[in-house]
Amino acid sequence: MTTAQQVNAVQPMLTDLYQISMAYAYWKNGKHQDESTFDLFFRKNPFGGEYALFAGLEDCLKFIESYKFQKSDIEYLQQVMPDYIEEEFFEFLLNINMNDIKIYAIPEGSVSFPRVPLLRIEGPILKAQLLETTLLTLINYASLVATNAARFRAAVDPNKKFYELGLRRAQGPDGGLSASKYCYLGGFDGTSNVLAGKLYGIPIRGTHAHAYINSYQNLEELKIKELTDRITGESRPFVQLCLKYLDELGPILKIFPDQTHKGELAAFIAYAIAFPSGFLALVDTYDVLKSGVPNFLAVALALHECQYEAVGLRLDSGDISYLSLEVRAKFIEMAQKFNLPFIEHLTIVASNDINEDTLHSLEKQGHAVDIFGIGTHLVTCQRQPALGCVYKLVELNGIPRIKVSQDIEKVTIPGRKNLYRLYDSNGKALCDLMTKTDEPEPIAGERVLCRHPFFATKRAYVTPTSVQCMYKLYWANGQIQHALPTWHKVRTFAQQQIETLRKDHRRNLNPTPYKVSVSDSLHLFLHKLWMSSVPIGELA
Repeated sequence: MTTAQQVNAVQPMLTDLYQISMAYAYWKNGKHQDESTFDLFFRKNPFGGEYALFAGLEDCLKFIESYKFQKSDIEYLQQVMPDYIEEEFFEFLLNINMNDIKIYAIPEGSVSFPRVPLLRIEGPILKAQLLETTLLTLINYASLVATNAARFRAAVDPNKKFYELGLRRAQGPDGGLSASKYCYLGGFDGTSNVLAGKLYGIPIRGTHAHAYINSYQNLEELKIKELTDRITGESRPFVQLCLKYLDELGPILKIFPDQTHKGELAAFIAYAIAFPSGFLALVDTYDVLKSGVPNFLAVALALHECQYEAVGLRLDSGDISYLSLEVRAKFIEMAQKFNLPFIEHLTIVASNDINEDTLHSLEKQGHAVDIFGIGTHLVTCQRQPALGCVYKLVELNGIPRIKVSQDIEKVTIPGRKNLYRLYDSNGKALCDLMTKTDEPEPIAGERVLCRHPFFATKRAYVTPTSVQCMYKLYWANGQIQHALPTWHKVRTFAQQQIETLRKDHRRNLNPTPYKVSVSDSLHLFLHKLWMSSVPIGELA
């Protein structure tokens, strides 16, 4: 996607007022050129899991690349900010760019963990401060919904397919686009969102809704009643063929052909005539087993006689486990009765308000679903609506800074840091290790002491088989420093990253905690600065 195609709202004005207020205060006091380092990270894993997928980096880089206040932005700020603010400050904003900012980050699609900086932003404090809100909004939701998609994907057999159908339920058009994009990164196979398909190259899928079925009441409404044979080009009496097969199916399926809903049958016939090589029918408008499935099979058999193969059917309500198994049993029976093996393997799609718990339940009960279409619970992340990434100053003019809190979870790890991922001989991640930037890299085959950032007794020696430096310099000198991979490659990388975690880290219930550690040197420095930053009180 080109920069021009980005959502128009992603611009310097997509920020909180206090960022611009701080920018003025920095500028007013001559502090705006102070060299700063900020970390962007999250404090707690989402959805009760032990990892998150990092997403949103490409959007961040393209935002920074095109960062520029427009004249109309400045005119608006002049209206809403106090009238004593100097004209020179607004001129400063009008001419600002991000050429002297540096951004280090882990690659997009990486598995990530609490406290580990996803981005390290270096540069003049005024500029770094102006980036905060926009970077957070580009990363928070993207990483959350990508992780949600990965968890849905992991809940069932990896051979099943998943399609995101959440545009109508998403938080506005921007949320809908982001959901489609980042669910694909998280492992979904496609989307119903046509614009997302155009912008990001994501496969798009879709059939019809209940309204289409309801729009037909009887067979007399059919304007076209014939279908051209795919091989011979002969015009075949398609409606008559469908009725013939429906009569044949009656005794086999133990249903009354005259009791299936003829409006539903008409809708199926019309749709099959429109899409003879892509016939996938929604079968729960009236009754799945007594009407929807018989009508579908009658049309599928008629299509076969005209040298086409139906795709399958969709279940959008009811007991998905029971219904899918019943439908598959009928497919198997029909395949044998008519000696048509393809019918046994017709696709069954389920799209009934599915969440992660539903998927785990279906796996335990047994089901015959091939494709899951998921919307509301996926794109709105109903189980956890926010990731909670934060953006904290960790160094200024070469001096480390720390935020102290009575809540240990909110104490920051000061200074510029490097990040390494240590792996065992099977290629599985053992732990993440943060070090001071002036420390030597850990070396494969050499033992290193890994310490919990805040609890002195939690420590362990690790001898990694391999070591990966996680940070790359993605933005410097006004340019993106690495060619950005295609979205398909990012998606593949994300799936490979998840596989580097042990299964006990990935399980949905009570996963084993993944260790995020600091070096001995960083641990000692952190605690010394922490102690010196806390005032000593006096009991009276």
